[in-house]
Amino acid sequence: MFTKRLKDLRLQAGLTQREIADYFNTSPQSYAQWEKGLRKPSSDSLEKLARYFNVSTDYLLGKTEFKQPAPNLLSEAEQAFQTAIEIHQLTETAQETLKADLVAFIEKRAKELALKGR
Repeated sequence: MFTKRLKDLRLQAGLTQREIADYFNTSPQSYAQWEKGLRKPSSDSLEKLARYFNVSTDYLLGKTEFKQPAPNLLSEAEQAFQTAIEIHQLTETAQETLKADLVAFIEKRAKELALKGR
């Protein structure tokens, strides 16, 4: 999945392998090996690739179908979480449990929606 996404992002940006390799101070051959799956970029390079193409590392790695989380939805979710903590005066343990439940729900629902093609 990574190799396909990396190549697709490069082509969508209208860039050559050499142009990206130059930007990352690596050889075109090394970059080509990333796209072919012969080598994996370091975690540092993976982060830089994600920033360069304005996508998440999870998207690059094929862990999600969403290029970037929607910032406004995230801030709304964070506000709802904070409100729940304040209203119900949740303990640290309860806050961690709620957080884990929310993350599990979001991941499950995102997978369901991705399977439906939404």
